[in-house]
Amino acid sequence: MQLIDTHSHLYSDKFDSDRSDVVRNAIKNGVSTILLPNISSKYTDSMLDLCSRFPVNCLPMMGVHPCDVNEENYKYELEHVEKELKTKKYIAVGEIGIDLYWDKSTVEIQKKAFIHQIELAKNYNIPIVIHVRNAFEETIEIVEKYNSNKLRGVFHCFTGSVNEANRVLELQDFFLGIGGVLTFKNSGLDKTIKEVELEKILLETDSPYLAPTPFRGKRNESKYLLNIAEKLAEIHNITTEEVADITTKNAKILFRL
Repeated sequence: MQLIDTHSHLYSDKFDSDRSDVVRNAIKNGVSTILLPNISSKYTDSMLDLCSRFPVNCLPMMGVHPCDVNEENYKYELEHVEKELKTKKYIAVGEIGIDLYWDKSTVEIQKKAFIHQIELAKNYNIPIVIHVRNAFEETIEIVEKYNSNKLRGVFHCFTGSVNEANRVLELQDFFLGIGGVLTFKNSGLDKTIKEVELEKILLETDSPYLAPTPFRGKRNESKYLLNIAEKLAEIHNITTEEVADITTKNAKILFRL
C-alpha cells in the first residue's frame, strides 16, 4: 500500500531533533512521498536541505503563505518566489491563499500576493496549493475569476460544507485536501466528505499541526496519514487499500509525479 502526504511542514523546527527518523517512519508506514509547501523565504533553505537528503521521498513547492505577507515585505517575498521558480524545479506554487483569522488588515496585500502567484503557476504549468481560513468566499472568487485550462490545484485542509465542496469541484481541475480534522469528533467534516467522490480527494497531514485522533494535540507527522486514510475508508465503506490507491493516483495526476 502506497500513500502520499500532499502537505507537510517537515522542515519546521518542531522536527529538528528527529527529522530523518520521521521520514523513515513514514516510509515504513507506507507513506512513500511527502510534499513540502513553502511558507516564506526564511524557510526555503531548510526545506531544500531536507529535499536534498531525501530526493526521492521529499518534494518541494514554492510560495509565500498569506500570514507571511505585509506591506513591508510582500514585494520581496514575491521576488523570492519568482527567482526560485526560475532557477529550481518545484512541483507546485504553495502554500498560497487568504487567511482572515489572524489579521484582516492585510487582506488587500494577501489578495495581490495570491493573484500574482496564481499567474506564476499558470506560467510554469504547475498546480497551486491553497490555504484558506475564514475567507472561503474571498478565496474562491479569485480562483473562479482567474481560472483557466492552465490552472489546477488543491484546497488544502478543507473543512467546509457540501456547498463549498461543490463550488470547488465545479472548477474542474481542483481537489480537496483532507487531513486530521476528518477524524475529530463533531467536526462535521465526515458528513461533507461522504458526499464527495474519492477521485477528488487528496490526503495530507499538515504536520506538525492537526494530528488525527487518537494523537490529537500531539505533534503530527506523516506516518499518521494512515489514520486519516482509515477514517476515509470507513466513511465511504471501502477498504483502506482502495483509499490509498485512489488518493495516490489523484496526487500523481495533480502534481504530475
